Amino acid sequence: MTSRKSKFQRWALRGDSGQALAETAFTLPLLFVMLLGGVELGRAAYVATEVTNAARAAAQYGAMNGGGFLDQSGMLAAANADAGNLGGGLQWASGYPSVSCSCSGTGTASCAAGTDPSGCVGSQLLVTVNVQLKYSLNAVFRVRGLPTTYTVYGSASQGLLQ
Repeated sequence: MTSRKSKFQRWALRGDSGQALAETAFTLPLLFVMLLGGVELGRAAYVATEVTNAARAAAQYGAMNGGGFLDQSGMLAAANADAGNLGGGLQWASGYPSVSCSCSGTGTASCAAGTDPSGCVGSQLLVTVNVQLKYSLNAVFRVRGLPTTYTVYGSASQGLLQ
């Protein structure tokens, strides 16, 4: 019987005792990097939601009172007030805000300031305020080979009937 115990003891102590420690040592850095990447991705998703909601607030401000779309500084102030957690770094994307006009029926519409919307014969003037904002997001965790700043865009459209 002693020979069987000694064979079992030799089998149990073959040198596998450090394998779990070695596997843990190799996988912990990978898991840590994945955790940091998840935090950075979650932060970027949050900022994208904030920028989109701020664009919606700017479009709604522009659709107010019939001529709010002419007040670009007021629209940007409304967007920055809506996205207070971003610290006021919102900017207009190039070409925005823009306004498009059409008639609900026949006629030709013009969005120019001071023009008479009576070009829509027997129909309503439909004005759509289009907004696109951008925000520069600085990466918290910097990795060589990846950019340190990301630009996040948010857009919204709001229609109004005049």
